[in-house]
Amino acid sequence: MSVSAIFILDVKGRILIYRDYRGDVSTKYAEKFMSKLNESEDSGKLSPILHDEGITYLYLQHSNVYLLAVTQQNVNATAVMTFLHSLTAVFKHYFEEVEEESIRDNFVTVYELLDEVMDYGYPQFTEAQILQEFIKTDSYRMESNIVKPPMAVTNAVSWRSEGIKHKKNEVFLDVVESVNLLVNSNGTVVLSEVAGVLKMRTYLSGMPECKLGLNDKVLFEAQGRNNRQKAVDLEDIKFHQCVRLARFDNDRTISFIPPDGAFDLMTYRLSQNIKPLIWVECLVERPSRSRTDYVVKARSQFKERSVATNVEIMLPLPSDTTAPVTRCSQGSAIYAPEKSALVWQMRNFPGGKEYMLRCHFNLPSVAAEEETHSKMPPIKVKFEIPYFTVSGMQVRYLKVIEKSG
Repeated sequence: MSVSAIFILDVKGRILIYRDYRGDVSTKYAEKFMSKLNESEDSGKLSPILHDEGITYLYLQHSNVYLLAVTQQNVNATAVMTFLHSLTAVFKHYFEEVEEESIRDNFVTVYELLDEVMDYGYPQFTEAQILQEFIKTDSYRMESNIVKPPMAVTNAVSWRSEGIKHKKNEVFLDVVESVNLLVNSNGTVVLSEVAGVLKMRTYLSGMPECKLGLNDKVLFEAQGRNNRQKAVDLEDIKFHQCVRLARFDNDRTISFIPPDGAFDLMTYRLSQNIKPLIWVECLVERPSRSRTDYVVKARSQFKERSVATNVEIMLPLPSDTTAPVTRCSQGSAIYAPEKSALVWQMRNFPGGKEYMLRCHFNLPSVAAEEETHSKMPPIKVKFEIPYFTVSGMQVRYLKVIEKSG
């Protein structure tokens, strides 16, 4: 990939800061960007990639600013979008909030970062912890006027500096899974997918070598122990750059020298049949032409020792609903007119429990009463279950080896 220039724009498309890397795209194209964006939005073809007059625009909106990359070449769009997300993460590390005010207040630092993260349109280093060693704000003051490139820039481990020391060596590992589940009105599961991420926080001295073992189905089959433990068939595995991919391809061993601090070690996806962990049924009754009653039952279908937290059930209502009256056996229900929905919130939902919500509301017109018979959006359920993985993913072991002994 080769990017011609990076622009940072405000919400009206005005240029705040830009860095021209190749000199083949003028600023007039950035000024055209907002009109092209509005045209694509009006036509219903909004996309993060726009093409016009031989120029490709790739953009990312964050808060009240746009990060825009422009190029004349046929670049790898995914790589450019990944770079823009990494650049946003670097700005967050330095300024906490990425918005117009923080960009204006720290324009010198932004220019320095744009010079380091990309060279002649090619991405270089986007690790904030490495960049902060030689691009310092008030929080990272220079102790001397002699600037030396950090060891991480010149060695093979660009994500970790040498000479790191901690009073206490610690490693924290979390497996976080999100479930995307769609159930039709008959109660049949139409779509089920699990997306997981292994999050790590490491505070280790020196240059440690880590080895991680999972209940990977491919590994278990290769070792001939199919029936001993529950195995998980991982799909679409993506690793942090610290993982040695060649070794994983050979023997499925996850071996790496970790960055210092928090990072996502790997992400994965599983396509398997999953029963809804919280089952929601909605019975609709119409006592009169202008009144509608909802009777909603929510039942947890996981073991009693687990507890779902921050449960939010969003029930769609007709857009012209007036004065909904609710009564629920657990939590609270609030009408959100901007979402045309009733939001039922529960702080805790133990396993093996069932709760009920009753709601009745009025419709102002006969035409509106007919609309309720049409298809309504699906009921949305959001929740978290600590110390629980849907897929059965398990971390079998984590070994830390210090090379220096």
